[in-house]
Amino acid sequence: MRVGYADAVDAFKVDDLPALPPGPHDVVVEIGASGICHSDHSVLAGEMPFDLPLVLGHELAGTIVETGPEVTRVRVGDRVIGATKPACGHCWWCVRGHPYLCSEGVRLWNTPRYALDGDRAVPLFCGLGSFAEASTVHELSVVPVRSDLPFEQLAIMGCAVATGAGAVFNTAKVRPGDEVAVVGLGGVGLAVVQAAALAGAARIVAVDPVPTKRLLALELGATDALDAAPGEELVGRVQELTGGRGVDVSFEAAGRVDTITSAYRMARRAGTVVTVGAPDSASRLDLGGWEAVSSGKRLTGSIAGETHADRDLPTLVRLAETGRLDVGRLVTHRIGLSADDILTSFDDHEGIRTVITP
Repeated sequence: MRVGYADAVDAFKVDDLPALPPGPHDVVVEIGASGICHSDHSVLAGEMPFDLPLVLGHELAGTIVETGPEVTRVRVGDRVIGATKPACGHCWWCVRGHPYLCSEGVRLWNTPRYALDGDRAVPLFCGLGSFAEASTVHELSVVPVRSDLPFEQLAIMGCAVATGAGAVFNTAKVRPGDEVAVVGLGGVGLAVVQAAALAGAARIVAVDPVPTKRLLALELGATDALDAAPGEELVGRVQELTGGRGVDVSFEAAGRVDTITSAYRMARRAGTVVTVGAPDSASRLDLGGWEAVSSGKRLTGSIAGETHADRDLPTLVRLAETGRLDVGRLVTHRIGLSADDILTSFDDHEGIRTVITP
């Protein structure tokens, strides 16, 4: 099977690897499209704590072409979206309302799917490994959807859209009339913008250094767009737009500690700060102790938008089908399954989402 994998830090290859046989609860998905996320690059760069080798890619959409004998969730011919956080429904985390932390899902992430050099087992990033012609995954890792949307749109639903929208609906629970700020306008940040607009936010301040991204944010629901380096100047400009208070909710979707700091300080007292981007695991956030206590702010991470895949992905698909979410405009580049093209896409800071298509 032709796959794109990280063999070691900064060593990415697209090659044929022998696939291990599917298990009784496994399905084989013919990949219709795979989005390329910054997290894929972070794994390759050694900035996220994953063992290598690893087949990259976790924004998956495709068609079921084979099922194991004990599979019950899907059938051959079903169109599916990959669930980056599969949930069993009965572990300690699932029964307490945190399916995105499912302990069974963590096990599925580490299941070997390919053999390299005869004896090196290769699992799939997020249990999906969508940089491939086809992928063998556990049935819990896919959600069937009845939709005629293009695969390239369905693929980015699984991470970019679900993470951004989930941060709004599930983590922050933005309410009508709230004022919010979004720092970082990639696929996730622009999904935050659209979801905040759907939730009824009265003001949505979009922040990014790239002019085309700021313009698109305004077209997708932002009320204001700012170009400012992280720091006090940016914080001051956000406060000016909000009567000197700061926003009710700030979202950090750039994945850097300096922008997390800015997002924290542009939130009002007793406001909410949601970190959505994934910074380098070796980086450290530096906030003053008194500042953290006296501000009364809530600083929280949003893991994959706290998404319950079976519940949330079909809902997001319906919103896209009716035009309430404009997913198509988030796809700005299309490439083939080529190492050179994928590595080039990792260095693209102007586009929104690059998608690998057959």
